[in-house]
Amino acid sequence: MSRIALMVCAMLTMAYAAPGKAEKVASSTACAADAVKQARKLLVFHLDGEDQGVYVGDEAKPLPSIANPASSKQRFDVLEVRGSFYKGEYRMRLEYYRIGGDCVLMGQEILEIARL
Repeated sequence: MSRIALMVCAMLTMAYAAPGKAEKVASSTACAADAVKQARKLLVFHLDGEDQGVYVGDEAKPLPSIANPASSKQRFDVLEVRGSFYKGEYRMRLEYYRIGGDCVLMGQEILEIARL
């Protein structure tokens, strides 16, 4: 076979072997209690320290885990916690890496749920 034909065969083989969709792996709820605690801190921080009238749910919903951007073989658990303040509703997502029995907070996101 020519060199070009071998390269085409190799490229087709790699394209066929590559997964079509990203792998979905469920997150663990092992860090749920910590996620609720950290979500409250995040919401208070977002509100410039205002903690009167802040409500954070006591449930952390597990979402599909995400790959660590620095090492695709490692995965972060993603837990979603809902909260509110006055008339505003908030969604907070916290990303954890579990090392043994420890939960290491790697990232957090807060979004106000609003129609604009």
